[in-house]
Amino acid sequence: MDAALLLKAAVMGVVEGLTEFLPISSTGHLILAGSLLGFDEAKASVFEMAIQIGAICAVVLVYWQKIRATLLALPTQRQAQRFAAHVLIGFAPAVLLGLLAGKAIKAHLFNAPVVALALVAGGIVIFWAEGRQRPARVQSVDEMSGLDALKVGLAQCVAMIPGVSRSGATIIGGMLLGLSRPAATEFSFFLAIPTLIGAGVYSLWSDRALLAWADAPLFAVGLALSFGSALACVRWLLRYIASHSFVLFAWYRIIFGLLILLTWHMDWVQWSH
Repeated sequence: MDAALLLKAAVMGVVEGLTEFLPISSTGHLILAGSLLGFDEAKASVFEMAIQIGAICAVVLVYWQKIRATLLALPTQRQAQRFAAHVLIGFAPAVLLGLLAGKAIKAHLFNAPVVALALVAGGIVIFWAEGRQRPARVQSVDEMSGLDALKVGLAQCVAMIPGVSRSGATIIGGMLLGLSRPAATEFSFFLAIPTLIGAGVYSLWSDRALLAWADAPLFAVGLALSFGSALACVRWLLRYIASHSFVLFAWYRIIFGLLILLTWHMDWVQWSH
């Protein structure tokens, strides 16, 4: 396989892993990176969805003890059953919206101006959420109700607009709904497991005609680097939120979004999306 293509896959894998769980939009960054690299044909879209599986495997590894304990306790323990039910409740709205409007969203919203505007708007929302400074009603994921999970799941649907950020929508949405920052972040991670695996598997299956065994090295590189960079990022983020707010990410979103708008308006960068 072409070495240049493998290098592009490596870059895209690192971008996915570093941005998937930060509130800065992995989809938006992948759209922009793919545009700059010329990695934006139909097969690239499948690749971008598939390498999310590598990133989510990093979360599974970080939370393996809790996941394993929950699975083993499911037949007998009410708390484990409630937690699993809450993840499924939060997952359901994204499934429904994805099936109903996923293709239309990709066709009309996956472009640089939309990503840029969503980045800026999301940064403003983060500033607003962090400025509210209200005591959290829910301190841990085990204290969440089914209604809390549903509301966070509905917030996740907003992230189907590229540039919004799935993790940003669920974490900030959770905080606005009364979850503590650690609880909102942890539930966002768990909610990502069925969401990203489901999206990746669905994309691979529905677009399987575009793929061939010759593409295996391309996907292997993307998955491996997505996993490695996501693992480092998740561990860093869990340490970071223990003593910091998300204001840093708000500034990043706004500055980056405005820079994209400027380069697009002045025609300095030929965004292909």
